[in-house]
Amino acid sequence: MNILITGGAGFVGARLTRALQERFPDAQLLVLDDFRTGTFANLCPDGPDGWSYRGQVVARPMREFDLDHLLESLEPEVVFHLASITDTRVDDESKMIADNVEPFEVLLAYACQSGSRLVWASSAATYGQDANGARQARRPFKLEDAGRPANVYGFSKWVMENMHRDAQRAHPDAGLVGLRYFNVFGPGEQNKGPMASMVWQLANQMLDGKAPRIFHDGEQARDQVYVDDVVDATIAGAGPDAESGVYNVGAGQATSFNQIVDALNAALGTAYEPEYFDNPYGFYQDYTCADLSETERGLKWKPARTPDQAIAEYARWIAARRGA
Repeated sequence: MNILITGGAGFVGARLTRALQERFPDAQLLVLDDFRTGTFANLCPDGPDGWSYRGQVVARPMREFDLDHLLESLEPEVVFHLASITDTRVDDESKMIADNVEPFEVLLAYACQSGSRLVWASSAATYGQDANGARQARRPFKLEDAGRPANVYGFSKWVMENMHRDAQRAHPDAGLVGLRYFNVFGPGEQNKGPMASMVWQLANQMLDGKAPRIFHDGEQARDQVYVDDVVDATIAGAGPDAESGVYNVGAGQATSFNQIVDALNAALGTAYEPEYFDNPYGFYQDYTCADLSETERGLKWKPARTPDQAIAEYARWIAARRGA
């Protein structure tokens, strides 16, 4: 079996690549990544849980690469497409849309024509705002709630979802699965810098002996989902029983920033009080929560960990890595 993983040197991509290598040892893997935010260190990390990638790597920007030729020569049975600009602070709308949408169009056409399976990363950023411009109501987000993204990153993913739906109607037998990732955290994100999760940033602040800094008043709540659960959902999307469609991938519950601090204090044996500051972002989603009913039905998947369990496991991993 030949498998293409775009963005396979990134945080989630590398964790996915590792799982594929372990679960399908006879598969031929090819990682396509421009290493803009990914790094070789994700594919051969140090430490006690390190591993070594054994496949091939193409280090090129997708929009500047002959994808058609690559697909024709590799003939992948499965394409996992995670590559995109994910930094929501990027305000170059043309670049964001072009880089995210144009390569996807090529992969989508190949999947429909060849019969290979395409599993790709959308985002909870597609939800954004409600019809009146107000923030989403504090309830689990159903699939039909999406379509009013608050930033160009979310818009680019929404355009990709529209293309997916059009292709699915035209090719009902094609295997097309889009996954709206919510807030992913866990081992491997240490190379993301300022885009690393709140859990990573706050845990490290606390291990440095500092008060955790969060937006006032700390009641912003996000669906925090562990990276290994996301990987399991992504691989499930390529399974024989997966139904084509777009699905939420989250923990199924919202965790406030105050609750993250509480969970980290419990895991690390500390008692820090948060230091609050004003949120500088006007487009910030102050609440996300995945409704997983369709995900459980269509992908036969649900997360293995609650956010509290995952935060505790991850906090201990971070502390052990730092020698704390």
